[in-house]
Amino acid sequence: MFDEHNEITDPILVRLRNLDKLREKGIEPYKKKFVRTHLISEVRKDYENIEPGTETGVRVSCAGRILALRTHGKATFADLKDGSQKIQLFASLNQLGEEEYELFTNLDIGDIIGVEGTVFKTRKGELSIKLEKFEILSKSLRPLPEKWHGLKDVEIRFRQRYVDLIMNEDVKQVFYTRSRIISLIRKFLDEKGFIEVDTPMLHPIPGGATARPFITHHNALDMDLYLRIAPELYLKRLVVGGFEKVYELNRNFRNEGISVKHNPEFTMLELYQAYADYLDMMDLIEELVTYVVQEVKGTLEFEYQGIRLNFNRPWRRLTMVEAIKEIACENVSFETDIETLRQVAKKYGADVKPYYGKGKLITEIFEKAVESKIAGPMIIYDYPVEVSPLARKKEDNPDVVERFEVIVAGREIVNAFSELNDPIDQAKRFYEQVKLAEAGEEETQRFDYDYVRALEYGLPPTGGAGLGIDRLVMLLTDRYSIREVLLFPHLRPEEPEEDPVIERAKNDDEIR
Repeated sequence: MFDEHNEITDPILVRLRNLDKLREKGIEPYKKKFVRTHLISEVRKDYENIEPGTETGVRVSCAGRILALRTHGKATFADLKDGSQKIQLFASLNQLGEEEYELFTNLDIGDIIGVEGTVFKTRKGELSIKLEKFEILSKSLRPLPEKWHGLKDVEIRFRQRYVDLIMNEDVKQVFYTRSRIISLIRKFLDEKGFIEVDTPMLHPIPGGATARPFITHHNALDMDLYLRIAPELYLKRLVVGGFEKVYELNRNFRNEGISVKHNPEFTMLELYQAYADYLDMMDLIEELVTYVVQEVKGTLEFEYQGIRLNFNRPWRRLTMVEAIKEIACENVSFETDIETLRQVAKKYGADVKPYYGKGKLITEIFEKAVESKIAGPMIIYDYPVEVSPLARKKEDNPDVVERFEVIVAGREIVNAFSELNDPIDQAKRFYEQVKLAEAGEEETQRFDYDYVRALEYGLPPTGGAGLGIDRLVMLLTDRYSIREVLLFPHLRPEEPEEDPVIERAKNDDEIR
């Protein structure tokens, strides 16, 4: 913290001292407001093409963060970056005067300042702003890291995402792309006549998917509530009520493990269309995803993590049983005896429970032996009834339901089906789920009496689909881990480090 000459070496303490010097001069280092006339991107757009050595005489007011300072006697160059782009500043002793020039040269990297000056291009061709005046808007007390992009401990990047965004422009672009993807999805569905709705995040019964919920307690009602694992059952209630095309873009919460594919909270698109089935959903999802891919990538063919993907329609479609036979070379079906299915599932590493039926075993074989080998996009359809308690049975094959998933690069990005609208059949399926829970299965559907009651009023034939937004963003930004496309992914708690700024706050007699 101090060297042998009793000089402060801790960079945060040095900046705290600089903060004190500003206040001693009567300069408030945390301003309320600054009026900008231009974003830096606008300055660049308007004047990037002027000739080297040109003085425009155009006065602009910009603001941003100082990322570099280069002092050469009576002239100093700096890099100023706002939320859009970066530009060079040119400060001179003659223009600013001795006091202001010294203040500028003593800025710390990371300080946020507002500037006013004229636009010019240096003889070397660098577009710049010649400073006439500036003011400190927010003093940076913690230095930016010199090396950040190559950090091996990526948890530091995710935990301090604010620094990650300052230091890495490509990271910021991921989240601009994410925002654009969501806007494109809304545009597509709105133009198709869908309406966006909001349904509850706190559910009295966790439903709409098979997953472990997060539990909380409502004091006034003295009842447990669950963060929603899916909005499905509420959205289908709306279809019962007469909303024939609905969608929701929002968060789901599942109390499950964290991996490159999973985060406890994630963003989903769920949509439902009356008088449609899973074949209609296949066409709609193909159209939606190819539209978004084309708009974002400018092409339907690109590489993701070294895998060549081709989103041109139509996508290949295989039943689950066909996919197992073609890709894993396992000739299994519902006619295969259950002991053989158990042995095949175990061969691929499935944790086979004694109460698993044929449908569950076939699903385990697909997930362990096939899914990760699919480059896709590929539509896998006709899932077993046993693993699909909310989907309609196929009329010519009672062992399966009208359900499909879209697999891309070995990962499911869409789950969809013809919705089960028979209240008696739905009640039976719920009872079967209750029995599975009693047998020890941890992830099952609860019995939702009100949802059955809603079906008793009549749910029209309906197709529904859920699309994982995070996984779609991963594909379109070439990111391997879901954490790379979440601004603030969940991490283990950290031990607070010693912080001179917090110590100052605790010990300072004057609370500013």
